[in-house]
Amino acid sequence: MFQTIKGLFKLSRPLSTLTGVLAVGLGGYVAGTGAWDKIGLAALATLFVSAAANAWNDYRDIDIDRINQPQRPLPSGMVSPRAALVFSIVLAALSLGLAALISPAALAIAVASNILLYVYSVWLKSTVLLGNATVALISAMSPIFGGVAAGNPRPSLWLGAIIFVGILGREVLKTLADYDGDHAHQVRTIATAIGPRAARTVFFFLLGATAIVMLAPYLAGQYEPIYAWIVALGVFPVAVYVIIRVTRERSGPQLERLSQLLKYDFLIWFAAVLLGASV
Repeated sequence: MFQTIKGLFKLSRPLSTLTGVLAVGLGGYVAGTGAWDKIGLAALATLFVSAAANAWNDYRDIDIDRINQPQRPLPSGMVSPRAALVFSIVLAALSLGLAALISPAALAIAVASNILLYVYSVWLKSTVLLGNATVALISAMSPIFGGVAAGNPRPSLWLGAIIFVGILGREVLKTLADYDGDHAHQVRTIATAIGPRAARTVFFFLLGATAIVMLAPYLAGQYEPIYAWIVALGVFPVAVYVIIRVTRERSGPQLERLSQLLKYDFLIWFAAVLLGASV
C-alpha cells in the first residue's frame, strides 16, 4: 500500500504541477483585486487538473515509457494501470468541484482544461504541433484562470501569451528528448515527422519568439524597468545556455534535463512579473 501511495505521488509529478499553480497565483496577483480565497481555490483546482492529466498521460503511454522513461511508476511496477486510471478520474472530479465554488466562468475553464488534456493523450499527442499547441494553450490558461478567479482577467492576458509561446517551444524540445521511443512506436510528433535537425530549428525559432513576446509588456509600458532587467540578466542567459547545449546534446536524458531547466527558467520570469508588474 505504501509503495502504491508513493507511486501515485510520483505519478502526479508534484514539481511539474508547481509551475501551473504558480501561474494561477501570478494571474490572480496582477489582477490586483486581492481575492486570494478564490485564487487559492483556483490554484488547488489547477494542481488537481495537472496531476490528473499526468496520471492519465502515463496510463496511456506505459509502453512508450518502458523505452523512454522506464523508471516511472507504471513501467517500473510501483502502480497498477487501474490505480493510475482511478487516481486520474478522482483528481479531475475534485478539480471541477473546486472550480464550481469560484464562478461559472472558472468552472468552464476547468471543464475545458480537463477535456483538452484527456483528448490530447488519446488523439492529439501523435500529431505534428497540434498536440504541442494544445498543451501550450492549457498552460496559457493557468494565469487567465487566476485572473478570472480574482475577478479581473485582462492583466493576465499578457502572461497567457508569453506562457503559450514558451511552453510550445519546450514541448518541441520534449519531442526531441522522446524521439527514440516515439520513433520505435511510430508516434507522429514534429521530431519524428520532420527529423530531429529540423525540429531543433523550430525549437530555436520558438525560443527566440518567446524572448520577444516576453519583453512586449515592458515595451508597451505595462511593467516597470526591473522586469526587463530580471528578464535580460536572469531569464535570457539560461535560454542561451539551453540553445547552445541543444546543438550539442543528442541523448534523450540529456535533452530531458534541458527541458526541465527551461521550466525552472520560467520561475525566474515569475519573479520578474512579481517585482515589475504595476499592480
